Amino acid sequence: MADEDVLERINALANEEHELFAKESRGEASAKERARLKEIEDQLDRLYDVLHHRRALRNAGLDPRTVPLPTETPAETPAGPSAETRTGTPAES
Repeated sequence: MADEDVLERINALANEEHELFAKESRGEASAKERARLKEIEDQLDRLYDVLHHRRALRNAGLDPRTVPLPTETPAETPAGPSAETRTGTPAES
């Protein structure tokens, strides 16, 4: 996915977020819509991270296409690097 596609996705999510915020501010948002707001916030954070990472790689003369795109569902996204990934050795239990 090109940066322009990521930006289009960010804009679509931001528009949806704006609509849901307006509904929430009027006290009309359902629990499902409030949960969707949280999902959108998480997706936007991940997409902005992708753009920042890509731009940093590009500025360093590296290939920005190596940055993986986030999944749509937060449950499918790992919480972060494992101890093994961070240290290079397996984590102790």
